[in-house]
Amino acid sequence: MIVNIAMLVLALVLVAMCGVFVAAEFAFVTVERNRVERAAESGDAGAEGLRKALKHLSTQLSGAQVGITLTNLVIGFLADRSIAALLKGVLVGLPPAVAEAISLAVALVLLNVLTMVYGELVPKNLAIARPFEVGKVVQGFNRAFTTVMYGPIRALNNLANVVVRLFGMEPQEELRSVRSPEEIASVVRKSAKEGVLDDDTAALVERSILFGTRTASDIMTPRMRMHPVKATDPVTAVIEATRRTGHSRFPVLGEDADEVVGVAHVKHAVAVPVQDRDSRRVASIARRPLQAPASLELDPLLTLLRGEGGMQMAVVVDEYGGTDGVVTMEDLVEEIVGEISDEHDRLSSQGHRLRDGSWSVSGLLRPDEVHSLTGIAIPEGEHYDTIAGLFLVEYGAVPERDATVSVPLPHLLDL
Repeated sequence: MIVNIAMLVLALVLVAMCGVFVAAEFAFVTVERNRVERAAESGDAGAEGLRKALKHLSTQLSGAQVGITLTNLVIGFLADRSIAALLKGVLVGLPPAVAEAISLAVALVLLNVLTMVYGELVPKNLAIARPFEVGKVVQGFNRAFTTVMYGPIRALNNLANVVVRLFGMEPQEELRSVRSPEEIASVVRKSAKEGVLDDDTAALVERSILFGTRTASDIMTPRMRMHPVKATDPVTAVIEATRRTGHSRFPVLGEDADEVVGVAHVKHAVAVPVQDRDSRRVASIARRPLQAPASLELDPLLTLLRGEGGMQMAVVVDEYGGTDGVVTMEDLVEEIVGEISDEHDRLSSQGHRLRDGSWSVSGLLRPDEVHSLTGIAIPEGEHYDTIAGLFLVEYGAVPERDATVSVPLPHLLDL
């Protein structure tokens, strides 16, 4: 009787140990690394121990998993028969075989429920809810166990690493703490969805994060939509172009329509005396154009536009030296703050919703811009940058008026 009770008490202690290993496993994986670093640097001994554990995360997790396995095996060995023996006294009067079968079945159920709830689920939920606090509490025990059992744990870990390498992947000792811009943007969207960030702030942060991933070709005004003036035109052509378009800067073309020889600003045109405007040529007020390759990312492009001449316009050139389009400082700013509308912009120039619930959007929009505008996720591809490009790829020819294509969408939002 005393032996059975002692075995049961020992089994309960092992359930608690199993809970420590489970808590360590989940706390180590979910804890915020930056918080651990800050606390450790401020002198928190528990955080310092947690930081040491995280530097050898794979080994510590292996130790926790070995601990969970060993405790469960010993719990089963100790508790099954001790609980069954204690229950036999309650089943007096039944045939011995029946009493033993019932007691073992009840013992098995009680043991599994006890181990599952208090040895796994409760510590798991605590570790997920408070990973930093729980991690500080359990790190010492888990590190000590891993040190004592280092030989078997290392052997098992190496065996597992061999299998991982067979899949063409290299095992990592530490959890990757850096995140790509797309992953950070996903976290921002999730925070907005859960109400941690308001929608406007989340949109601004997301656009700022993704700013550096875009290139000049992603945001430029393509050559077919430029409003150029010719170098041989009179200065009045710049003033007329400003009245017509609302723009203040214009690419200046040479003899070839693909040759941009300068950039003309309306302020330089109006600075010319009125009586001389018809006789002076645009070439006389044009400034040397900045050139940017189509593949140039937006961060260095921003530096380029801010630095030289103050014209805030660059000519985007392709790999053959031809003109792809132009990009302005306003294009860059809009990538961060969103579309900037003024009195010269057409209302709903990007797109608007029709009465039947469908959308009419500009073919020059990128898939991500359509998603921001409509909530509809458009598939992105290597062979196109815009909705017009997607249409051409899917249609397979130059489309006629009223041509249509059907494109499978990743998912739709109910708007």
